[in-house]
Amino acid sequence: MSYSNKYTFAALPRTARGTPLVLGGDPKGKTFLYTNGNSVIIRDIENPAIADTYTEHSCQVNVAKYSPSGFYIASGDASGKIRIWDTVNKEHILKNEFQPIGGCIKDIAWSADNQRMVAVGEGRERFGHVFMSETGTSVGEISGQAKPINSVDFRPARPFRIVTASEDNTLAVFEGPPFKFKCTKQEHTRFAQAVRYSPDGSQFASAGFDGKIFLYDGTTSELKGEIGSPAHKGGVYGIAWSPDGTQLLSCSGDKTCAVWDVASRERVTTFNMGQAVENQQVSCLWQGKHLISVSLSGVINYLDVNNPDTPLRTLVGHNKPITSLAVHPDRHTVYTASHDGTVTAWNVNNGEGRHITGAGHGNQVNGMRATRDGGLLTCGIDDSLRVATPSGEGEVPHYTDCVVPLGSQPRAMDHILDDGTTIIATVQELIVVIGGSKQSTLPLKYEPTCVAIDPKTRHVAVGGADNIIRVYTLDVRTLTPSVELTHLGPITDVRYSPDSAYLVATDANRKVILYSTDEYKLAHNKEWGFHTARVNCAAFSPDSRRVASGSLDTNVIVWSVDQPAKHVVIKNAHPQSQITGIAWLDDETIVSVGQDANTRVWTVPQA
Repeated sequence: MSYSNKYTFAALPRTARGTPLVLGGDPKGKTFLYTNGNSVIIRDIENPAIADTYTEHSCQVNVAKYSPSGFYIASGDASGKIRIWDTVNKEHILKNEFQPIGGCIKDIAWSADNQRMVAVGEGRERFGHVFMSETGTSVGEISGQAKPINSVDFRPARPFRIVTASEDNTLAVFEGPPFKFKCTKQEHTRFAQAVRYSPDGSQFASAGFDGKIFLYDGTTSELKGEIGSPAHKGGVYGIAWSPDGTQLLSCSGDKTCAVWDVASRERVTTFNMGQAVENQQVSCLWQGKHLISVSLSGVINYLDVNNPDTPLRTLVGHNKPITSLAVHPDRHTVYTASHDGTVTAWNVNNGEGRHITGAGHGNQVNGMRATRDGGLLTCGIDDSLRVATPSGEGEVPHYTDCVVPLGSQPRAMDHILDDGTTIIATVQELIVVIGGSKQSTLPLKYEPTCVAIDPKTRHVAVGGADNIIRVYTLDVRTLTPSVELTHLGPITDVRYSPDSAYLVATDANRKVILYSTDEYKLAHNKEWGFHTARVNCAAFSPDSRRVASGSLDTNVIVWSVDQPAKHVVIKNAHPQSQITGIAWLDDETIVSVGQDANTRVWTVPQA
């Protein structure tokens, strides 16, 4: 049996308040780059559902940039390492790895001939370095600034120049090669955050937290003037030139983006992105005909010059680890929730994501189930169960005013589609909820970790941190204990098969164990123990013939119920990231989510 990755619903950029984000653009204009955690994410600009990830960095990556040839990408991380890897092969073979500075890298620039590279950031002994991209040999010094450097750019024409923007409010200009400090520019009164040369190198622009944008001659570095006065009411986080060099795009903490005419230095268009804090704009990119900005929430906006108040499209998703996964009963929509409380509905046919709106939890979602009518039930560590319902056919659910207080922190939940019964396991009790209100509670003397209901037998399996699964019988709203099953490690997940014949349980002792439900005995004498770390989640295929499990070891394993010795390993399903949720869309399609904030859809054909 083989498998293939059908889709990756990519993570959004990881943002931080008050910190600019750097987007990278493909010189051919087809893709763009950003980072999240230790991943570099490459997205197709026309069809963002096509995404690729590079995950070979061992710590957080801050910036990635294409070489002018388009054949290589250089990515820099928090430890000061730069990896140069190829874009042609799917494996992204590493070409070189260098350590130009001894601290966090904030920006990278290539020379137009692909031969030289400059990296800047928060080095301990220096804030930047220029070197040959083939050998790492030094070709000059980046000096003359007293604080970390936020941004750098290479003049794309000869004579070569490098300009840097620093937290000491200055720009520094270097001439070479070999590159030597020429002068500093002190027009900004607060952190200088971005600096970019025009495509022909005839001029460069700088932007700072003082809300100002300045324009300089590309060769002499003489100040030509200020764009706008000031350009924005808040700090300017990023600037990008139009391909013909006649216009400039800027993005700001004042929740707007703007297009400027460079010749007249006047504003052409203002894009109002919203009123909330998360609508602050922390990055921008002008890629061919596409104008892209990134909001503080991580949402990627395609700006529309003809309709500045409404983006052409927005790319949503998660930029924090995903903690919960649910599938709509029609199996065309997948819901994912992250530890910041964001819930996204994904259309599995085209990869389009939309956020669930309304007053949600605002913090980690620990359990989520879809209802028969396309609604959504979520429980979070605000100690509540919340209900989201769709306003119309095919609409994404919206959180309603229906909130059920739980009294203590929920660990897991399950829901019967037919009659709407929901059972929530909190740290103190099991709660039965029907019709949006509590019907009964059962105090617990152990800490529950997971819960599953079998709609046919009305059995409720509850896994505990004490290594025991307890099976209860549900009579309308009353839970009665019946069976106990002991494992060698804390229980992490329990699931009943759709045909009610089996219960699968996973534990922290790396095991996936299958029970038959008639007597709760082991279904076969074959132990499923091929994971190498704690197993986090499991799910049955709709035909009950296969089980998929996801683990801390980054792997997904698909097990056969009929042939227990057979299994398929999807190795590194979420590279360098544990898998936090798994579900089946049909008998040959699996969806997995992980700590890397990515949602992946896999095709695993039956033998």
